[in-house]
Amino acid sequence: MRCISFTRLSPNSPLEVIPQLNHKDKTHVMKSILLCSDGSAFADGIYRYGAWFARQFKTQTKVLFVTDIRSQKVVSTGNFSGSLGLGASEQLLSELVNLEHERAKLNNKRSRLVLQNAGQMLKDEGLSDVELINQTGFLVDCFHDFEADADLVVLGRRGEAAEFASGHLGANIDRIVRSSSKPCLVTPKTFAPIERLLVAYDGSPTGKRVLQFLVDSAPGFKDVEIHLLTVTKPDSEAVRSQELDKAQQQLQQAGLTLTTSQLSGDPEKVIAQYIEQHHISLLLMGAYGHRRIRHLVIGSTTVQLLRSAHIPVLLLR
Repeated sequence: MRCISFTRLSPNSPLEVIPQLNHKDKTHVMKSILLCSDGSAFADGIYRYGAWFARQFKTQTKVLFVTDIRSQKVVSTGNFSGSLGLGASEQLLSELVNLEHERAKLNNKRSRLVLQNAGQMLKDEGLSDVELINQTGFLVDCFHDFEADADLVVLGRRGEAAEFASGHLGANIDRIVRSSSKPCLVTPKTFAPIERLLVAYDGSPTGKRVLQFLVDSAPGFKDVEIHLLTVTKPDSEAVRSQELDKAQQQLQQAGLTLTTSQLSGDPEKVIAQYIEQHHISLLLMGAYGHRRIRHLVIGSTTVQLLRSAHIPVLLLR
């Protein structure tokens, strides 16, 4: 199902919508960041981490809030007209229509409040090039209409139901990350300064894309301590060691200073331990190295790290 409607806040809104600037600087890989917010408890982390990247890379920022169309729909009386009687059914239908209109008004008010709060928080974070967007529909459908113009997508690890089943990911995260062609930053609820970046490198084609992303983004990470880690099995240590050396050379040629490590064991456990032991602030890795069917059977390192990590995870497909 495609999105139903599209609204931009007008210049007369309490917060001004600032038009997109024409960036001429080609130094950085990122020009525009898309923040997907639902106004939940995780929104603060989305805004603050998004603001950090926007400052580092001098990008424009867009905030997308999607009003779920299901929240404005009420049950039909068609199935009850026989048991209720025609007059009672018509009266109930009229009341339900009025209820739907009231819900639409409340949702519109909520969307404006969420976006105004986002704009104010980003302004407080020092950003001026911000666009606020409200859409009605479903996030997973609307999202692709906007990601085409974005170089980075920022999502909260959980959404409106964050207080329930806190060990799980938000309903939209897996679908969006799997289908998106853009780097996706999945953020925790609480912001912490990004001081140390861990690159989980496995030598795969996606892993090489991770390295290229970091090379292209080098100016934005110039003040961040970078760790490059590869996790091996006993029978592949020699090959992985050579791959790690090549990766290190590629990053050093881009002007990055880094610490490299090669460890053996289960990738999920080793990466999680490394994050804790070295006080890592941001994890950069390839997303979903296995086919979907294998993920359904044995799980995915990506999903497990997203669930367990208390730091933002930047994923590339």
